[in-house]
Amino acid sequence: MRLTRDHLREYLSYLQVEKGLAKNSLASYGFDFARLRDFSAAIGKDPKDLNRGDLRSWIMALSREGLSPTSVQRMVSAARGFYKFLMLDGHLKANPAEDLDTPQSGHYLPRFLTETEIEEFLKQPDVETETGLRDRALLELMYASGLRVSEVISLKINDIELDAGILTCFGKGSKQRKVPLGKSAAEWLKSYLEIRNRKTGVQNLFVSPNGKPLNRQNVYQLVRSYAEKAGLEGVSPHKLRHTFATHLLQNGADSRSVQVMLGHSDISTTQIYTHVTDNHLKKAYDKFHPRS
Repeated sequence: MRLTRDHLREYLSYLQVEKGLAKNSLASYGFDFARLRDFSAAIGKDPKDLNRGDLRSWIMALSREGLSPTSVQRMVSAARGFYKFLMLDGHLKANPAEDLDTPQSGHYLPRFLTETEIEEFLKQPDVETETGLRDRALLELMYASGLRVSEVISLKINDIELDAGILTCFGKGSKQRKVPLGKSAAEWLKSYLEIRNRKTGVQNLFVSPNGKPLNRQNVYQLVRSYAEKAGLEGVSPHKLRHTFATHLLQNGADSRSVQVMLGHSDISTTQIYTHVTDNHLKKAYDKFHPRS
């Protein structure tokens, strides 16, 4: 197996020197190749001599070990790169790992808060204080609009039209979109702006007590803090975005409208939420239909 180790070492060296891979990435490749080497040794072959059928057996063996589809896909991808390197180096005429079928990852289902949980979460800020009033307005806006953190911290005072109940934001690729605010968020923003307008010099909507714009870390920290006070785990700004979209769909909104409000360029990105709402409907059916 000396030759095999040399080939793998050459490829790892190639990834480090030619591709500039970081130390952690190289360690990950080394782990993946160790699995390939172990499988090759078990069937009495050098890894460079494995054929397509051998690699299919390797994939099945990895799956039987309980590895996730994502992990298997990563290992197969590493193998493709290795065999492509051997082809370029003249050791192989064809890549046995090309177009191999790998286990498909299941749909990622966004996690979201229930309506009861979101109500408990939103009432955590102490609105008798300036900071608490700001935070309540910010959280209400995030749940009401589904904005990304980057969009929230970039909002300017003039981006909010309270009378119309609309805000204007700039999403990915600086694409402008308008999103409804909702009555509750508009009322809390109005209360906040009565205090916020006393500050001068900064046009950002959400600022610290000393007048500096909030950053991403500020928003993540306050969301996590209020979630802990409400007894909720794993709450992030993005989870509030998931909650916004899921609650809209659960209550009858069409996916095209939600797509526009989220600022998704592709409807397929929005349709991931329909899997959540489909599960919601199925549970309701199973619970209430007499012949479920």
